[in-house]
Amino acid sequence: MPTLDELLAQVDAARDDIVRLEQDLVRIPSVNTGFMPTGNETAVCDYIRDWLAEDGVDSETLESAPGRGNIIASLKGHSDSPGLMFMAHLDVVPVEDETKWTYPPFSATIANGRIYGRGSSDCKALLTAQMMASRILVRNSVELKEDLLLSFSADEEHGGRYGVGWLADNHPEKITAPYAVNEGGGQPADAAGNLAYIVNLGEKGRLQIEIEVKGESAHASVPWMGTNALYGVAQVLERIEHYEPERDTSAVIFRHLSKFAIEDVPSPENIDSIIDEFEARDPRMATTLRAASRMTLTPTIIGGGIKSNSVPETINITCDVRTLPHQDDEYVRAELTRLFDGIPGVSFDIDYMAVPNASSPDTEFMRHIQNVTEYVLGGRSIEWIPGLCVGFTDSRFTRPLGVVTYGFDGTHPDDNPLENNVHGTDESVSIRTLVTSTKMRLAGAFAGESTDRTRAEG
Repeated sequence: MPTLDELLAQVDAARDDIVRLEQDLVRIPSVNTGFMPTGNETAVCDYIRDWLAEDGVDSETLESAPGRGNIIASLKGHSDSPGLMFMAHLDVVPVEDETKWTYPPFSATIANGRIYGRGSSDCKALLTAQMMASRILVRNSVELKEDLLLSFSADEEHGGRYGVGWLADNHPEKITAPYAVNEGGGQPADAAGNLAYIVNLGEKGRLQIEIEVKGESAHASVPWMGTNALYGVAQVLERIEHYEPERDTSAVIFRHLSKFAIEDVPSPENIDSIIDEFEARDPRMATTLRAASRMTLTPTIIGGGIKSNSVPETINITCDVRTLPHQDDEYVRAELTRLFDGIPGVSFDIDYMAVPNASSPDTEFMRHIQNVTEYVLGGRSIEWIPGLCVGFTDSRFTRPLGVVTYGFDGTHPDDNPLENNVHGTDESVSIRTLVTSTKMRLAGAFAGESTDRTRAEG
């Protein structure tokens, strides 16, 4: 059996294949608008099925609804029981204005050492890395200790109800392993001149708030005969814009800021000044700390009115809310009630889409991730920071199944993840990150707990 070094060299030799695979996946427009029918993830499943079959790997596509495919495969190990699961999602967010893109959003154009396209970073880069790592393992007949599960799912971008959430409810045995690696972490940071990586242990909760502002209709030529709901909306939006959420520094990441040469112990009273200190030298970390230290309330959709010459009676506002672990829906309800107090005609409903969750940082697998990463990066010394994903991922469905799940994409240490522009115009991923991430997946599955340079056995 080849050594780990020999396998990693094969990843470098497969650079063009990695690029082509990423391009093929991006060119399948698995766009999830959130309104059925949408997603068409089954088209991606079909591509993956045929791609895996080239190496004799069987797979199973499970549709939660027509076109909403989830594909499961397994690389068998000696124990005939799962040991590790690779996770990724197949859907991508819509493109709002294609004319703003430098290259067509599903062209997967290569420029500046990057591949441009919707979903190129979120999450088809991770999908590419995991598929290529699996292919190299199979083609080298690597004998794994335990089964390696591949779980690539639908609907992550709209809550997972047709994806991992559906699998957890209907086929939990197919997505259960002791450990899993998913998106949501693994970005490099500068820790006082040293390389640091953040491993996300958990994530904030997500709620969707539907606000209704009621008025009284009237003819627009005599507006005083009614009550224009838009004026109430203006008050609601102004209150949201100036909302100051409670500061909180209980997340585990705040216990590690000394690694970034922060002398003060973070507290709700000083966290904003600490964030200001980061802003100039590390905007990425400043953004992470700001989101991890407070609930966020963001208006995202507005609609209402029936005719240009009628005073609107009802306006609806949709807001995205991300909560910290101790902030349940009752906390959110109390905050919103206080925030909108005194504005007539306002009511709201809460749709709970994700409960805050986390895995323990104190596991052998966490140490394995650290060892593998340092090995792939040539033995570099790395500072490790346990983090909190400020969005949400499908990991929130696997953790309740007893699967220790970490977010670790494996970005190249010289790449700036902000350049990926996830969900934005000209989304892209660097080719060197695709290669590095593939190496990390390969080493993680192959090496077990050993990273000996001459004989790392699976």
